[in-house]
Amino acid sequence: MKALLFTCVLVPWLAAASAGRSEQDSQLIVGSLPASERNGYFADHSKLRRARRALPVADEPGDGPMGQAGDASDLPTCLLCVCLTGSVYCEEVSPDMTSVPNLPKETAYLYARFNKIKKIRTKDFADIVTMKRIDLTGNMISEIEDGAFSSLPLLEELNLAENKLAKLPMLPAKLKYFNANGNLLQTRGVKANAFKKLTTLVNLYLADNEMEAIPHIPDSVQILHLQNNNITDVNIDTFCRSNDNYYLRPSLSEVRMDGNPVVLSKYPDSFTCMKVLPIGQYR
Repeated sequence: MKALLFTCVLVPWLAAASAGRSEQDSQLIVGSLPASERNGYFADHSKLRRARRALPVADEPGDGPMGQAGDASDLPTCLLCVCLTGSVYCEEVSPDMTSVPNLPKETAYLYARFNKIKKIRTKDFADIVTMKRIDLTGNMISEIEDGAFSSLPLLEELNLAENKLAKLPMLPAKLKYFNANGNLLQTRGVKANAFKKLTTLVNLYLADNEMEAIPHIPDSVQILHLQNNNITDVNIDTFCRSNDNYYLRPSLSEVRMDGNPVVLSKYPDSFTCMKVLPIGQYR
């Protein structure tokens, strides 16, 4: 009789507690994100679950040899990275990513920042004709094979900041944004006409390197960062044209040359075509 009474009391109590806990959990989940973000989260989560179910059993983490030890190159790219429509995110990958992974052919945006990639090979992007943006910030890249980016006709943004480059590769003609801040670039590693054919280039970042001279800067450039190099002089033809007194560069709105040994006031004729003076040392 006592056991029956205990059961009659306990069961309704457990049901009520379970219902209360489920309601509380539901409130926490729903209230933790705005409606727009929540809908996107569950949609992406459902896609990820479907993608994982489609993988062979051996490709699940821990089911194959990689479960114990190995290299990032042994894993499928879209298991190692986050693949959304047209975009691949491979940031701070573990195990260490030492080379560019095999990318889906429809990739337009690659973010492979803060890994240990050491070299860019010609074959890394050979079949990715849809590529528009590549961000390889914060790797260990010291070498880029000639022509590594030449097969990318739509590439507009290339970020190679914070690597170990001593030499620039050939760059695609349609680039609008190029960042090589924080490398080991010296004048001999940057050809004088390296950017001459980049007639749509808008943002050019070459700060925190070891350059002693300024390469040719296309007329299209609006923002130019050259701070913290070893630049010692500014040629009259660097920004202006000595044979054309009417030449102007109205688009060049920001030039940073601070942190260089050059004293800019010694070269007044080098800036007459510009609407703003470079930021830097004048005395």
